[in-house]
Amino acid sequence: MSTSPGDPSRLDKPSAATVAGGGANATTSLAGTDFSGDVKATTLSGAWRDYLDRVKGGDTGALPAVAGLVVLGIVFFILQPDVFLSVANIANLLVQAGSICVLGMALVPVLLLGDIDLSAGVAGGAAAGVMAILVNKGLAWPIGILGAVGTGVLIGLCIGLLVARLGIPSFVVTLAFFIGLQGVTLRLIGEGGTVPVRNETLVGIANSALPVTAGWIVAIVVALLFAGLTFNRYRQQVAKNLQHPPLALVIMRIVGVAIILLGIAAILNSNRSRVPNFFVGGIPYTVPIVGLLLVVWTFVFSRTRYGRHVYAVGGNREAARRAGIRITGIRISVFVIASSMAAIAGILDASRLNSVTPDAGGGNTLLYAVGAAVIGGTSLFGGRGKMRDAIIGGLVIAVINNGLSLMNLSSYINFWVTGLVLLLAAAVDAISRRRRNASGI
Repeated sequence: MSTSPGDPSRLDKPSAATVAGGGANATTSLAGTDFSGDVKATTLSGAWRDYLDRVKGGDTGALPAVAGLVVLGIVFFILQPDVFLSVANIANLLVQAGSICVLGMALVPVLLLGDIDLSAGVAGGAAAGVMAILVNKGLAWPIGILGAVGTGVLIGLCIGLLVARLGIPSFVVTLAFFIGLQGVTLRLIGEGGTVPVRNETLVGIANSALPVTAGWIVAIVVALLFAGLTFNRYRQQVAKNLQHPPLALVIMRIVGVAIILLGIAAILNSNRSRVPNFFVGGIPYTVPIVGLLLVVWTFVFSRTRYGRHVYAVGGNREAARRAGIRITGIRISVFVIASSMAAIAGILDASRLNSVTPDAGGGNTLLYAVGAAVIGGTSLFGGRGKMRDAIIGGLVIAVINNGLSLMNLSSYINFWVTGLVLLLAAAVDAISRRRRNASGI
């Protein structure tokens, strides 16, 4: 059975003999068997050994994707030393990765249940088409965005009802919607037509940036909030005698996140203009939007009852049903989340391209999104994965596209490399699952 942190199926139950013992002896026995590890804070070396044991047991998490991202960065830097790590290219890469990361996050909840949504890409395209048409008719841009997200909610609700209520396999339902929604977008825009996106606010989402001072403030505030929340959680774990990481590891995490945030701010806030006397800098709005979505959905799936129920259903659907979890509602909700997030991804794409075409969200969009989630570490077998996986996997795909484009290689090589990386990620997932089952993790 595939499990995940926060999955109730991972909790060991006391034996019948232990419970039947009664009194103080039963309490002592229970504390010594099931929860004895909760009061033992490990050292930094102990935490490192525990992590290595989990990796050896098949719980690799996002490690392969992070390693792949580092390797790709080094390779493209060697091949294109003057261009790949330039400030302008890094900013462009992050904007290009934005929609892929958001669409990848859209698919993570669906994959956690062992389902699939083949219609997410074209759902985002249809939603973006609705937004562009509403705005071009004179409505305010917030109404256009609400119309796009509402379209995504409606699509996800229809898919979820067909899958959860009627029991039609998600592959079949979403394949039908993949085909049908392309017809909807074609009907809205017209064959060979294009709906321009000229609203300054909408265009600015992907093509404008925060002022330099505002960018620094955002980076510092986010780093401080992360530090405060992390320390608060550590304090609560210590106060309740729960298992907790060593303080040194907590500090290392905070310092690491702060370095990443401030480093990105420093890079993006520097001048990326080719004209020395003309300043172009700041954090593109796409970056904080993706970051906010990551924080919100990470909280939902790791700190709420709903998130625990999603992992429980993905880990063992029958056990979740017997525990009283409303499986039908959970399955409907993840498709609603997926299509809603797909709508946001479609808005980001429309902003970057300044238009919506009849084939928006088609082609390789969905394949890249699935690849982002799987490459990042989300299991295709359900029950294991995090929102951050889509971010890491999306960056891997964006780096491949960006690096190969800088080298002016043929498009077919891009397809080969991306397909190979996805195949390797799926192979790692299958091998890790087999090792987890063998080791009992």
